[in-house]
Amino acid sequence: MLHNLAHVELNAIDLAWDTVVRFSPLHGVLGDGFFDDFARVADDESRHFGWCSQRLGELGFKYGDMPAHNLLWRECAKTAGDVSARLAVIPLVQEARGLDAGPRLVQKLVGCGDHRSSQIVAKIAEEEVAHVAVGVHWFANVCKQLGRIPCSTFKDLLEEYEVELKGSFNYSARDEAGIPRHWYDSTISQGATNELSKVHDRLALIVAMEKENSS
Repeated sequence: MLHNLAHVELNAIDLAWDTVVRFSPLHGVLGDGFFDDFARVADDESRHFGWCSQRLGELGFKYGDMPAHNLLWRECAKTAGDVSARLAVIPLVQEARGLDAGPRLVQKLVGCGDHRSSQIVAKIAEEEVAHVAVGVHWFANVCKQLGRIPCSTFKDLLEEYEVELKGSFNYSARDEAGIPRHWYDSTISQGATNELSKVHDRLALIVAMEKENSS
């Protein structure tokens, strides 16, 4: 499990830098913020890979000792010619799957008695929320510049690139990252998502007021 995660994190470093370099000709359209954000993502992923590598070493292994898949790099190659597809497929699908899988992996490691590894995975999963949020922000930004509706564009791109959305979904982490539920869950309508967003806004206001009152 830990070796597979290390492989994912190593691929994530390459993916983030590939995004920075490959789409640099679009700098005039995307602006500095896009490239700064993905450079920071690459830096985070390098720390994550370092944590996994260190832990593997403590357990008597090293990265490369076991076979690994090339799913992420295949998705990178498929989306090399379209920045909107890259954002839809990598942060909003592949990295979002990490939000879904993270808590399950933590529980498996706890069940195996490996609490140190579980803490590492939990920290990585926590930080991955921000990476998905970066993808959501820039996908919406690109759609706005193209005059497209983000939700329908996201679904169209997944169909075009033959990318499957797989549950079960970690709704709380995905909500925190800012992915609207109706983008990926066909059982939820846009109206329901909007109402849920209003509830979250009210709860956030209540929590803020409570903190202010208790200080």
